[in-house]
Amino acid sequence: GISVSTGSACSTGSSDASHVLLAIGRSENDAKSSIRFSLGKTTTKADLDYVLEVLPGIVAEMRKIRK
Repeated sequence: GISVSTGSACSTGSSDASHVLLAIGRSENDAKSSIRFSLGKTTTKADLDYVLEVLPGIVAEMRKIRK
């Protein structure tokens, strides 16, 4: 599994746009369309390779849903 979020780490559970992205000048739409990945000391290159392999398909599916 891959765990990601659409908001900042400090606003877990909220559907609001990331206040951090808004503060650096991103639009509301851009901020709500972003995803955040959290990496840790146990994250491996193989983990990252897997995410890069499956992410394009996940993004394509999400774009179909948002239309």
